[in-house]
Amino acid sequence: MTQPANARSLLTSSSLTLGPVELSVSDLNRTVSFYSTLLGMTVLDQTGQTATLGLPNHPLLVLTEHLGAQPTRPTSPGLYHLAVLLPTRADLARWVQHASHLGVRLGQSDHLVSEAFYLNDPDGHGIEVYRDRPRDEWRWQSGQVQMAGDPIDMDSLLSEPGAELPFAGLPEGTTLGHVHLRVTNLPLTEAFYSGLLGFDVVSRWPGALFISVGGYHHHFGLNTWQSQGGQRAPEQASQLQRVNVQLLDPADLDALETRLRAANIALIRESDVLDVRDPAGNALRFRSECLA
Repeated sequence: MTQPANARSLLTSSSLTLGPVELSVSDLNRTVSFYSTLLGMTVLDQTGQTATLGLPNHPLLVLTEHLGAQPTRPTSPGLYHLAVLLPTRADLARWVQHASHLGVRLGQSDHLVSEAFYLNDPDGHGIEVYRDRPRDEWRWQSGQVQMAGDPIDMDSLLSEPGAELPFAGLPEGTTLGHVHLRVTNLPLTEAFYSGLLGFDVVSRWPGALFISVGGYHHHFGLNTWQSQGGQRAPEQASQLQRVNVQLLDPADLDALETRLRAANIALIRESDVLDVRDPAGNALRFRSECLA
C-alpha cells in the first residue's frame, strides 16, 4: 500500500478542513427549507437575503438569494457537488430511508472507499451524501487510490445495525468531506492545485482529477466532463460563490501566500484570510481563524 507524499505540500490532513460552501440561489426560503428538511441541516443564522446552515458551531453552507436567478449551468465552471460526510454507515442508512420517505429519488455509487448518494437542490446545485469505509480497507497502487462506480449493496446498507432508528437531523461529527468542482482546463487545474497549492493527485479518471492531503481519498474533485473550455456563468445564474478552506496553522497561510505571489497569481490577503481564484475562476478562500 503506497500512499502519496507530496514533498512540496503546504498542508497536512490535520491542518485542513473544508466549508462552508457559499452558493447563490433563486429563492432563499425554498432552499433553506430543502436543506433543513431533506438534509437535516440546522439554520444557524438567517438575515435578509443570506442564510447559514450546518451543525451548531459548524457551518456547512451559506446561501445568498439572487431573486429569480436562473438554474445553475453545468457547462460553466463552478460546483459539481458538495459532499456531506456522515460519521457512520448506520447514519447513511437512516438518511437514505428519510429521503425515500420524502419521495426523493437518489443516484448512488459504491466508490470502494465510500458509499455515496447523489441529488440536486432546487437550483441544480449538486449534493453528495456519503460515508467512508475504514481507511485500512482503501486500496492504493503507486500513490493512486482505487475508486470505482459500482452499485451499492442496498440490502446490506439497510440492514446495518441502527438503520432502523429514525433520522433526526445531521448527527454530531458530520462534516463537509469534499467539494467537487467543474473546471475548464485539466492541465492548468493540476498545475494550480498540485503544483502551487500542494495537493496530491490521488486518482485520475478520464476528464477528472481527485486531489487531497494526508492520504485522504479526495478533498477536491475537479472535472471537465461538461465544462471543458466553458465560460463563467452570468451573474443572474445560481452558482458557486466561494469554497472556504480552513487552515489551523497560520504559518500555512503565510507559506501559501508566498508561493502564490512567487508564481504571480492574483490574490487578496487581509489578516487571516486569503482569497484566490483557480484557473477556471472558482473562488477559494483560505482562512486561519475559526469560523464558528
